[in-house]
Amino acid sequence: MDFLMDDVFLSRVQFAFATGFHICFSSFSVGLAVFLAVMEGLWLKTRDDDYLRHARLWGKLFLLVFAVGVVTGLPLAFQFGTNWERFSAATGGFFGNLLHFEATMAFLLEASFLGVMLFGWNRVSPRAHFFATLMVAFGASLSAFWIMVANAWMQTPAGGHMENGRFVVDSYVQAIFNPDWFGAFSHMWVACLETALFVVGGVSAWKILVGKHPAFFRKSFRVALWAALFAAPLQFLLGDHSGLLIAKHQPAKLAATEAHWVTNPPGQPASWNMAAWPNREKGKNDFEVRIPYGLSLIITHSFTGQVKGLLEFPPDERPPILIPFYAFRIMMGLGMAMIGLALVTAFLDWKKKLTAETITGQKQLLFLWTLMIPTGFLAVLAGWMTREVGRQPWVVYGLIRTEDAASVLPAPAVGLSLLFFVVV
Repeated sequence: MDFLMDDVFLSRVQFAFATGFHICFSSFSVGLAVFLAVMEGLWLKTRDDDYLRHARLWGKLFLLVFAVGVVTGLPLAFQFGTNWERFSAATGGFFGNLLHFEATMAFLLEASFLGVMLFGWNRVSPRAHFFATLMVAFGASLSAFWIMVANAWMQTPAGGHMENGRFVVDSYVQAIFNPDWFGAFSHMWVACLETALFVVGGVSAWKILVGKHPAFFRKSFRVALWAALFAAPLQFLLGDHSGLLIAKHQPAKLAATEAHWVTNPPGQPASWNMAAWPNREKGKNDFEVRIPYGLSLIITHSFTGQVKGLLEFPPDERPPILIPFYAFRIMMGLGMAMIGLALVTAFLDWKKKLTAETITGQKQLLFLWTLMIPTGFLAVLAGWMTREVGRQPWVVYGLIRTEDAASVLPAPAVGLSLLFFVVV
């Protein structure tokens, strides 16, 4: 129980809890804003008033999600000063600027047009209203861009150097467009879209299943379906790209995520662990279920590609293993389930099994979509845990260790504030 008196550990848990709660709302709002723009665009193109009703219906949910997202994001900003003052002092000259860019460029843009989008239906022209909706969607996505750029820089710092304990920027372009920025932003943006699509699809499926306006909700269901059919496989490809980046820039994180201890010799394959129980003291897995050649194929795209093992790194530079190992597999499993459900549903739609007359008979399919409502949130949380826990023991990879970034605080004070966060 000594960890309960570790102020650094408690600060990490507090930030993780606040971030995990906030990210559910922020990721949903980014994807839902894009969905609203699509529905309103379909209304302008087809003049089908059902699309207009959908835009107004889901817009009410967007307002609630946006509001809670803003409120839950405020404690995160304060924690940089209360719990992570040494990190802020060391990186504030750059990291603080990125958060400022997010607030002034993205959040204010989104908030400025939000009122027009929600309350301007009978006050501005349809095209002007559509422009406001597009600006809200763009602002939400731009917000995600700056947040992920900031996090990507922490994963693969570039564009500067450490001087007297502070990060000094040599090139803002290189720092912003660091090696991880595209993979981080694209993977997260599509995750936001998937989260919203499976909520919309699942809620619509439930309404159809219980017989409440099935013709109306069939339209939102089909829009969510065909968008998910695009987004889910794309996310799989982006995930593969992210894995290659991690192998190149954060090999210790990759080894921990795969519970891969020993570097495979040249010409011999590295197996992929489907399941394992890592033992840090012994430097091996107590048990493992392996797929031969799997890890070499995934990481190097060759049967015998070499993948560096955890034992190549000093013990004090090895990340925790259990959380990223299983969080990654949860994320991947949920992603595969999304792809599978989208493919099956698209096939049935193509075979005319989801027409206005027949869709109510697909009870098992509709029930599966209802069960999938939380999968986007769970996948985002699992992916975030993989990304952040796998970066340890660094807060800025290779530059600043987590223990050197936290504020020096009494552990009981941190524990009490954490308790308040959990209760609220």
